[in-house]
Amino acid sequence: MRLPLSLATLAGALAILLAGCGGSDSEGGTAPTTTDGDETTLQAPAWAGPLLAKPGPEGALVMATTDFAVGPNRIGFLLIRDNGQVITTPTAILHYGPGKSVVARQVPIGVSTSSSDREEVKSIYVADDVPFRTAGKQFVVVQPKGVEYQGFQQLDVKADPTAIAIGDKAPESDNPTTASKPANRITTANPPDTSLLQYSIKDSVDQHKPFVVAFATPAFCQSRTCGPTVDVVQAVQKQFPNTDIRFIHVEIYEDNLPGNGVNEWVREWKLPSEPWVFVVGKDGIVRDRFEGAISVGELSRSVREHLQ
Repeated sequence: MRLPLSLATLAGALAILLAGCGGSDSEGGTAPTTTDGDETTLQAPAWAGPLLAKPGPEGALVMATTDFAVGPNRIGFLLIRDNGQVITTPTAILHYGPGKSVVARQVPIGVSTSSSDREEVKSIYVADDVPFRTAGKQFVVVQPKGVEYQGFQQLDVKADPTAIAIGDKAPESDNPTTASKPANRITTANPPDTSLLQYSIKDSVDQHKPFVVAFATPAFCQSRTCGPTVDVVQAVQKQFPNTDIRFIHVEIYEDNLPGNGVNEWVREWKLPSEPWVFVVGKDGIVRDRFEGAISVGELSRSVREHLQ
């Protein structure tokens, strides 16, 4: 249930080594893998060969999103050199098939008032609406603009997303609110994020109220992206005063203790990772969703587009 944003995960990500540029040249970009002892070798499809042959070192993408499916996808990732240095050029090109590419842009994590001095990363690359046409293994290559470096990764694209999808009916989760429990028993945020604890998902759906819900655990997220995610939701909440849009925070673990496993609301929304943010219309239909770290700009644009 942790997003792999910590630099401690870099060693594992870079254990995936490029094994040459042969293999499938299909539209889906399938990249076969082989196993040699404890090391997994990733074979790139033919279309990726010329990209990976360009000057500069290569390295595996450190993914910030994991739930990919046929259709448009939001893909978040870090580019990290083998010395641990994070690449932060403003834009990069993400190639996902022969002659197919989109622009990925840096987006900030958290807000200016959050504890950014403690965060391991300040921003991530995000590519929006990456269209995968078929399920299966999908190879991607990323080239940051102005830097000689090639990032690569193989993504597991499913026929349908694991988590509740855009267009699905929101599960009517009866999460606790301050009407029935003290705030410090509901949230692990310190101080408690009381403005996000006033409403339940169930009541919002039943009352036909549009809402934003963040599933996150500020105290226990290893990469420290959960706390800033809640900060982001609170910052966006302040941009929409005097509206009927509700903003809700739901924790991840049973009784807020990681050792107890995830709670019933995480299971109801079928979340394979955390944090997640969903934008839900007054008809109870999910209009947008964000896995992992999210920026104030991304969420505020989504709320304006889907809920106003």
